[in-house]
Amino acid sequence: MIPRIHQQGSNTLGLLHYLYGKGTHEEHIDPHLVASFDGMAPDPGRDPSATKKDLQHLLDQTLSLLDADRRPDKHVWHCSVRAAPDDPILSDEQWGDIARRMVAATGIDPGDGAGCRWAAVRHADDHIHIIATLVREDGRRPDHHRSGKRAQAECRLIEKELGLHRVAPGDGTAAKRATSAERHKAERVGRERPAREELRETVRRAVAGAGSEGEFFDRLAAAGLLIRKRVAPSGDLLGYKVALPDDRNGEKEPVFYAGSTLAPDLSLPRIRERWTLAAEAASADGARPEQPVLPEVTGPAFARRRATAATWQALLIIDHGDDGAAAAQIAAAGEVLDALAKTSAAHTRAELREAASVFERASRSHIRAVRGHDRALRQAARDLVHSGPALGRGEDGATTAMLIDMAFFLAIAAANWHARKHHSQQAAAAQQAAEHLRAAYQAAAAESMAVLRQRGQRLAPRVRQRQADLLHEVLPDLASRVQAEPGWPALAATLDDARKAGHDPAALLTEAAGRRELGTATSISDVLVWRLRRSAYLPALREPPHDTPARGSRRQGSPAPRALPTQGGPNDPSRRR
Repeated sequence: MIPRIHQQGSNTLGLLHYLYGKGTHEEHIDPHLVASFDGMAPDPGRDPSATKKDLQHLLDQTLSLLDADRRPDKHVWHCSVRAAPDDPILSDEQWGDIARRMVAATGIDPGDGAGCRWAAVRHADDHIHIIATLVREDGRRPDHHRSGKRAQAECRLIEKELGLHRVAPGDGTAAKRATSAERHKAERVGRERPAREELRETVRRAVAGAGSEGEFFDRLAAAGLLIRKRVAPSGDLLGYKVALPDDRNGEKEPVFYAGSTLAPDLSLPRIRERWTLAAEAASADGARPEQPVLPEVTGPAFARRRATAATWQALLIIDHGDDGAAAAQIAAAGEVLDALAKTSAAHTRAELREAASVFERASRSHIRAVRGHDRALRQAARDLVHSGPALGRGEDGATTAMLIDMAFFLAIAAANWHARKHHSQQAAAAQQAAEHLRAAYQAAAAESMAVLRQRGQRLAPRVRQRQADLLHEVLPDLASRVQAEPGWPALAATLDDARKAGHDPAALLTEAAGRRELGTATSISDVLVWRLRRSAYLPALREPPHDTPARGSRRQGSPAPRALPTQGGPNDPSRRR
């Protein structure tokens, strides 16, 4: 059950016209009163002799208790309470009781006999609207400070008592939701989402992996946003606002939103933290001669390999690091998801966008992220953006599947971390993002896993048996389950590839299985395939033999292959911390 305290207004009759009207799309059905301050208020919905003016006059009578210059300019209090889609339809009596509890909890009518005058209108099965005048019967103003939080707390009690869908309690770190006026405007002009939500996503993507203010604002401009900067007399930049070119107000002027009103971490000072602290960390690292320098990213597939390695390191920090470092990794994971959604092929883009969108809620909590610790993940996001779009097939497609597989486990780790901290909304958001990533993985991996499975099925019987024996030796408790999975032939092919590349398959498999639990994986064999191919630096999808150039030659027009870092060597990304 979701309560929403709307902005205070000054037009009681105007709000009543809306509540008793047909609605923007004639969605208001049988508007009628379910409760009021004295139980005797006129109901213009079902009483033919009552008018909206009668109800407005009754509600606003307490204003006459004050001199005209002492009356509040914004005297109309408005709260809506909405049930969850899967909740049963409540009766008028139940909604009336909910309304009385809400005005008592928020301080509008605390039950002392001198509260504000109010009325509750129901014009749909799943919600009510409560309208009140913010002057009590004794002429004083009500104590409705923090009425939103008080309403939320009361709704949690109501859900428990009535057996309704239990909504996770918030902690005040969520981005501001679009107002009803913004939602109605979007519907009216045929926009899929309110402008606020579209701007939030665009700004978030512009931040992902950006290395400076100049790059950030260039990305905003390239996305087609209008930008208004707030500059101090000294010339220093203090803040920014953005607008959609076609989102206009009644005067045909663009409607601008400040970054801080889109989301708490999109204010300019909070965005700057990512750059300044990352630069300080880089400077500190530069003073250490043993810090490895990774080669420059040269394409989408290589960027995805690097991002996979950075994601694995982030998993370890979330599991074992301090709270500030873990919060930074989770925040930066959102940037990786944004960059991945922006650069991946069409058949995975929708699920990746949904994953990035819902994970945004998981990226903020009251535990402040210690920036600088997230440098590897932020660099991974930057690499993904600058390497350009990836194809959905071949090595690009396979390394995309590899990265999404790792991102799934990162989302699970974030959900578990938030759950341990009792961040229920963030934990739920991370879990939801993991489900979208699971669906994106299935789309991304379908072709490459099919190729690997075919290769595994073509292995000689003695080779297949050798890999099966190895599996039972290293993972005796999981071997039967793995062999029953469709992905087992792909794992067998991967183990054979590792042997041919000079690795010890038993050692690699032991390490891959011990890195992290496998119980949450839909397919253990798939997970092991990507872990083995990443740690052994095997091609994510080896080219078929008939496409492989003869030794010592290259296909005409093909660039020379760039050497990947050697596992365990100084440029191995898995060694970075």
